[in-house]
Amino acid sequence: MAYKISDECIKCGACAGACPVSCITEGENQYVIDEEKCIECGTCAGICPVGAPKNG
Repeated sequence: MAYKISDECIKCGACAGACPVSCITEGENQYVIDEEKCIECGTCAGICPVGAPKNG
């Protein structure tokens, strides 16, 4: 399952800059992952300071 960003997101942008396939964009209230482009590598989860990206 592709990663999703939870409501814990503080919009720091760390995940977007680290994503190797550029599937993370800034949404209205938080960053959003394009599930069709996500390769489930976990880079976003590893770099997020608040643990907002979740698998599945």
